[in-house]
Amino acid sequence: MELPVYLDHSATTPVASAVLEEMLPYFTERFGNASALYSVGAAARDGVENAREILAAALHASPDEIVFTSGGTEADNMALRGAAEANPQRRHLLTTPIEHHAVLEPLERLQHQGYELEMLPVDGEGRVDFAAATQMLRSDTLLVSVMHANNEIGTIQDIAAFGTLCRAHGILFHTDAVQSFGKLGIDVRRMQIDMLSLSGHKLHAPKGVGALYVRRGTPLARFMEGGGQERGRRGGTLNVPGIVGLGKATELSHAQMASETARLIELRDWFFERLTATIPGVRICGSRVHRMPNNIHFCLDGVQGEPVLLALDAAGICASAGSACSAGSTEPSHVLKAICVPREQARGALRLTMGGSTDQAALEYTLETLSRTVSELRLLSGSAGRR
Repeated sequence: MELPVYLDHSATTPVASAVLEEMLPYFTERFGNASALYSVGAAARDGVENAREILAAALHASPDEIVFTSGGTEADNMALRGAAEANPQRRHLLTTPIEHHAVLEPLERLQHQGYELEMLPVDGEGRVDFAAATQMLRSDTLLVSVMHANNEIGTIQDIAAFGTLCRAHGILFHTDAVQSFGKLGIDVRRMQIDMLSLSGHKLHAPKGVGALYVRRGTPLARFMEGGGQERGRRGGTLNVPGIVGLGKATELSHAQMASETARLIELRDWFFERLTATIPGVRICGSRVHRMPNNIHFCLDGVQGEPVLLALDAAGICASAGSACSAGSTEPSHVLKAICVPREQARGALRLTMGGSTDQAALEYTLETLSRTVSELRLLSGSAGRR
């Protein structure tokens, strides 16, 4: 086993060597602007369009329905704010309280602009209440946004059910698939998805590149002004090397999805079993059945997450307390609040997310280190005797 043990793949992933190799020519001999007409520009454009076709095939979409962005955050903003601007006659929005801030904050901005925003209820595992959703739809509902898989607790939603429901009522349906793309199979046609956001750096592509799937015919105002790129839907010079890298990473992740899913589920379930048998006072957060294969999220009684993370880091283990976008916050995660985890317990939250480099030896080392650390911290705080 080599250090560091990296268990924060939901925050970001290293660029795969095959992805980097695919990108390198687009920094040098194929460096051109993809909008240029001459041969160097055409070579760059070919790389972009090849990546567009790869993403479209992975989503069961058409290439002209793929819009490249700077990442998942821009894709979410483009979908939500663009849909609102293009459909001003409808003013009712529905989402969930466990969404990423890249969804919640644009919707809250729209709320401040006069839109009505409501939250779909979730249960203690983070599963959205579908029956409640059917009752909350209205004639003026513009859009429903439900994430495919939660970035903290790993709970997976039945996206096809929500997509079918929205389609039957003529309501736009958006899903944030930043955590699931490349790890779970997605068919935008079968799932009745109108818009889907994804990001490259979650699947071994570089940071700074992502995409928004927009179903053909979906009304969407242009989000980025300043040029006619992406068929007039998003201005700005394309990040050609990043887009090429995203295409290659998509190709690689989908080729190994079935085998990697099975491997990670086995590791995940083994770790949960050992964790609960080794350390008392553990609460597993999220669904045990409808869960991302690589996600291990739990709360520890009697300790706070930050000193545990520092001890793990000192031992060469990279983990997190939740979303990397909220690192440093002293408040418990909004996701844990939504699923009714008590505040004191939520302060002991840890998220371990596995990837291609994770093996059983790494998890055994992590469990040993974690068990020792928790025992020491509980002894110092005087909580060990209350276990």
